Amino acid sequence: MSDEREAPNDTVVGVGNSVSDGTFRAPVVQAGAVNGGVHTYYGQPHFSVLPPVSEWPRLGTADPIALGVRRTRRLPGESPLPPYVERDCDRELDARIRVAAQEGGLVVVTGAPLSGKTRTAWAALSANLPGTTRVFAPPPGTDLRGLPALLRTWSREDCVLWLDDLEGHLGEHGLTPTVLTGLAQLGVPVIATMEDEAYDARRFGASARSGVLSGAQPVELRRAWSTNEIWRLGGQTEEPRLREALLGHGRRTVPEYLAVAPELIEEWRRARRPDAHPRGHLLVRAAIDFVRCGVPMVDIHSCALLRAQELYPAELDAAEAESVEDGFAWAVGIRHSVAGLLAPGRHKDAWAVHGSLVADVEGRGDSPPVPLGMWPLALHHAPDVRVSWQRWEIARRASRALGPQGQGNPEILTLLGRIHAEAGNSAAAEFSYRKAAEAGDTEAAVTLGELLVSRDAEAEALPYLEQAAEAGIVRAQYLLGMLLAAQADRWLTRAAEAGHRAAADALPPLRKVTDTPPDTVKE
Repeated sequence: MSDEREAPNDTVVGVGNSVSDGTFRAPVVQAGAVNGGVHTYYGQPHFSVLPPVSEWPRLGTADPIALGVRRTRRLPGESPLPPYVERDCDRELDARIRVAAQEGGLVVVTGAPLSGKTRTAWAALSANLPGTTRVFAPPPGTDLRGLPALLRTWSREDCVLWLDDLEGHLGEHGLTPTVLTGLAQLGVPVIATMEDEAYDARRFGASARSGVLSGAQPVELRRAWSTNEIWRLGGQTEEPRLREALLGHGRRTVPEYLAVAPELIEEWRRARRPDAHPRGHLLVRAAIDFVRCGVPMVDIHSCALLRAQELYPAELDAAEAESVEDGFAWAVGIRHSVAGLLAPGRHKDAWAVHGSLVADVEGRGDSPPVPLGMWPLALHHAPDVRVSWQRWEIARRASRALGPQGQGNPEILTLLGRIHAEAGNSAAAEFSYRKAAEAGDTEAAVTLGELLVSRDAEAEALPYLEQAAEAGIVRAQYLLGMLLAAQADRWLTRAAEAGHRAAADALPPLRKVTDTPPDTVKE
């Protein structure tokens, strides 16, 4: 920084003309202290008052989100931003910023929209400059011509000019070659970001503005993440947002996933209003809940979404204000040229839901539970449900979600028994059905009895079948009767073999019953 005298914090900057010996030399910038005294410096004219350097935030305490870094989804207790994941261009960018910190100059990070330019530039700035550095981040269109003169009055700490979306700061009143030269003479680095298209238009066009960019080779941030970058992301699995981005970004880049997530979440939540998109909100909610049940987020069938609407009676009433077609059209609309809430799925007539919506709902303690009826729908409509791992995943999630609620609740216990049975976990199914039967559920009792009979545990099945039979369940009555008839056959046979004539006479009519195939008997 300059060794010239520093001005008071309440500096007022003005403009005049410099005349010496009757000859015009250059515009004059006067920094006058309110309490008296005028310091005169020679520099560019300007037409707006810049804030005193003492009011600029320090790098160590500045809010990166307020300075342009896109916020991510954030739940209570989480940091404002997830940890930064090193990009392949970081070493080059670090070296450029260190040189600019010593010699001044412009460092520009370019890339596609939502490629992570601002976060990358901010991370490099924070890593290579002291935390005491003053950061000036003017809004687009700010008159910067008086900035070098203002900085000549300041020698307390280092300073940096931060220009996110540089195209908004170019032009005759913005960052001109003259301003850039003045800042370089003071050793003030200028760190900027710019989208590729905007950079190309201004760098290679006929406009004089290309002069600012011609002396600074950009640091290019690739849109697609490299294998090494994905590998480094995988090392951050303890951070929920980065873990979700790794698993759920799909065809989008990680920065796109993280950046668009809060926009999608907020829009979806607000869409439930009757005058917004209640049908679209309901369809997306059903898709989210299918994924919460264990259905892959890229394989949610349209017919399943339509059937699932009935599980949300209050929301369905409000959704009548919007047609199904309009609801789907709103849900699949592309936001920020990146993604919609729903997108075409992996299979025909299937939809994919944006992973950030699922993560947000699952991460909030106040999210409503999945409707009970969603679990059997998930088992029925999940693609490849015959694949054991998918059935087991649905059963695992059901146990985690419904297990704590199942104590003494026969409806939930019976549902868990059914889910475990379809997943092929007979031990877990019997346990749930047994608890439901003990809580008084006769349907669970007969189902448990059938399961026990299927594994030749007739004696254990009898009391449950008797419970259901006494409650009037016909199939329990039939199965119980057949079991008892089979027992009678065994004992009568033993008696007949011992010479008991009445037992021998009773066996033929009994065996007309016990030898009859079950599928020929009408209930």
